[in-house]
Amino acid sequence: MLLFYAPDLCPPEYTLNEEESKHCIRVMRLTCGDEVHLTDGRGTLYRCRIVAADPRRCRVEVVDRKTEFEPLPYRLTMAVAPTKNADRFEWFLEKATEVGVTEFVPLETARSERHVFKPERAAKVITAAMKQSLKAYRPELHALTPFAAFVTTPFAGRRLIAHCGTALSPAGKRYLADSLLPHEDVQILIGPEGDFAPEEVALALEHGFEEISLGSQRLRTETAAITATVMVSVVNTQQPHTPAPNHE
Repeated sequence: MLLFYAPDLCPPEYTLNEEESKHCIRVMRLTCGDEVHLTDGRGTLYRCRIVAADPRRCRVEVVDRKTEFEPLPYRLTMAVAPTKNADRFEWFLEKATEVGVTEFVPLETARSERHVFKPERAAKVITAAMKQSLKAYRPELHALTPFAAFVTTPFAGRRLIAHCGTALSPAGKRYLADSLLPHEDVQILIGPEGDFAPEEVALALEHGFEEISLGSQRLRTETAAITATVMVSVVNTQQPHTPAPNHE
């Protein structure tokens, strides 16, 4: 299946932008009558037929559509401090989109390595990963958000903060995979290379966050973030255990 992004699609016909048209006609060598799939990034998958194979303005007609195509069985917000090296943060965005995330929030923290975040390139990385992994839902990318503004905004689901310091709460830290339940709405905070400041952890705890651990290894920011993303996915997709057959 070839998937193209069409956020403003309005049936019965649609014209791909120049970049998508070039990829469709010149790179993939498709022509009139060939079928492609488009998504609006909000859960609708359109099956379309090419009616004008123009490499600059490829026009398609909608043949069929499916709403709520393969939604995630959970909602996950990953709030992560952008790394100094932009490529490493973009790697996280790409892989996390493939695994499954609802929202990305770049966090500005006391020890952040970057205090400027330009979303244009990051948005393109997310879109490409959505298409490559054949998803009909595109994660929302927020602007750079101050830590205090994020943690003090009410949220109805679970709120989790991963950090390397000593636990500040009586409950202590729980290993993330052991603390999750399927189908939860979850926010996870991942700090910069210098970790969250103790004052930030304390503020998060005041607003309902739970302290978590990702294991005994010391992880880079993007590694910690993708590890947390995968743990949430596994908890939500693991199959019931089937006992091995008895051959006696």
